Amino acid sequence: MSQTRSPDAFATLRAKVRSFVDEVVIPREELRRAGDSGWVAGTVADLRRQAETRGLGSPRLAPALGGMGLSWEECCGVFEEAGRSFLGPGALFCAPPGQPDVMALDRLATPYQRERYLLPLAKGEIGSCFAMTEPAPGVGSDPRMLKATARRDGDGWIIDGHKWFISNAGHAAFAIVVARSEAGVSWFIVDTDNPGFRVVRDVATMVPFEVSGHAEVLLTSCRVGPEALVGEEGRGMEHSQLRLEGARLFHCMRFIGLASRAMQIAQDYAARRESFGARLAEHQMIQAMVADAHIDLYASRLIALDVARRLDDGASIRHESSMAKVFVSEAVNRVADSAVQMTGALGISEDVPLSMILRQLRPFRIFDGASEVHRSAIAKRAFAKSLAP
Repeated sequence: MSQTRSPDAFATLRAKVRSFVDEVVIPREELRRAGDSGWVAGTVADLRRQAETRGLGSPRLAPALGGMGLSWEECCGVFEEAGRSFLGPGALFCAPPGQPDVMALDRLATPYQRERYLLPLAKGEIGSCFAMTEPAPGVGSDPRMLKATARRDGDGWIIDGHKWFISNAGHAAFAIVVARSEAGVSWFIVDTDNPGFRVVRDVATMVPFEVSGHAEVLLTSCRVGPEALVGEEGRGMEHSQLRLEGARLFHCMRFIGLASRAMQIAQDYAARRESFGARLAEHQMIQAMVADAHIDLYASRLIALDVARRLDDGASIRHESSMAKVFVSEAVNRVADSAVQMTGALGISEDVPLSMILRQLRPFRIFDGASEVHRSAIAKRAFAKSLAP
């Protein structure tokens, strides 16, 4: 799916993406309309068309199919540039849940599923959602608590379940539904126009410029055919781990860009604003905030780059992606929080995007596994290695 470019060719491509984001995408951000999901969706759709005309759509899709054919290492730079805008990842077809779904289906889909679902999804022609999370007492951070069921019915399946916080469910053409079959946790593709699939509501969150929404979904006697099974029955937890590893990296890349933009806004402010007889930039406590932010950003880029290179090499990144997710999710929050602090009352207003950036980044400590759960898993793997004979 990826191709090799010379460093100069990639630098040119990255500069092209940055120019598009700076000159076209960011100017389309209307902060007062950040909560208008219809306007956001329409704006992103228009920006996607403009990205396509510039050859900037679908970073992981092969060039023969209209994509950029980026390696994972190249994605680090391009996704960071796209992520500098709230609208950038959607404009470049690299926003979740679609991009992680593309990655997983590229590994697992049958020929029929590739033609019917994967290729249109990868081209941005349709949307998807990943339906795993459930209300209590169903699955959240603990995958063993999965309550949704899939029982055999002839050669097909009947799925019943209650899902929520399902990103993009209200706009998706199909869902990847995680349910427990007789063989164990399994994946199924369900068309969202299936009579047994119903979006109950969109759950409001703190996140601005929300394109996809986070819906509550009911599956009631939802009948699907044998072609709906994704991968192997009973191996859904392995499939979910495959998807989540890539999803964590997507979030790291784009949120590094957003945090970097926040700090640049704060630095520009501090370079002009005077207090106690000097510019803010001359006060040591402000300098310390800026220095710590750039250290966090530098370390975040390096850890994301290492995980990306491992993915390019075909290595398992389960352990490394957990560490990257924990570190980057907390680092970008520190950066954005410092940016708000540096700009004072202006930072918490909506005259500038800093407070919105902070709200956008805060849920990353929960997305794709809470930091506390990842820390526990990281430690258990470390102890298991130290105790191995």
